[in-house]
Amino acid sequence: MANSTKIQEIASRVKELREISDVSVEEMAEQLNMTVEKFLSYENAEVDFPVSVLYEISSFLRVDMTELLTGTSPRLANCSLVRKGEGIAVDRYQGYDFESIAYKFIGRKIEPMVVTVDASTEKEPPKMVSHTGQEFNYVLEGTVKVHFGNREFILNEGDCLYFDPTTPHSQNAMGGKDAKFLTVILL
Repeated sequence: MANSTKIQEIASRVKELREISDVSVEEMAEQLNMTVEKFLSYENAEVDFPVSVLYEISSFLRVDMTELLTGTSPRLANCSLVRKGEGIAVDRYQGYDFESIAYKFIGRKIEPMVVTVDASTEKEPPKMVSHTGQEFNYVLEGTVKVHFGNREFILNEGDCLYFDPTTPHSQNAMGGKDAKFLTVILL
């Protein structure tokens, strides 16, 4: 499925869930702390949703983020097995590939994802984002530079960083190679 098709499907689900919840465009924009025009650019699939915005929307509309991403609800309440390569691809930012690896579990309190950061981000670091909750990053492969507010942390394989994601942050690969890390976000 083409990336633009995925964006359109997610945008359509957001709009439908917003309308079902009887939330106006203005209320949603205010909740997300953005202009109505910016929110409509997401809802009309003119631009891609950042992961942080999807978290905020799913939380406000009281739906699992899996519903926004796939159109289906998670069904497992006791345990959830996701084998290698079976995660849901979530391409939300230029230079990042996210793989949701617990999407089948109902009522998650954390959102674990494997993130691959493209080598190109070393020369052009992604824009910083912020979101609610808490975040944990554990480097699986390569070297990752974490930009956190005014600080920078270089993380190598096996290193981890736990932080408050309301502080603007981003990650980029180092050493001319893609990097991979596990991120766990407390919802």
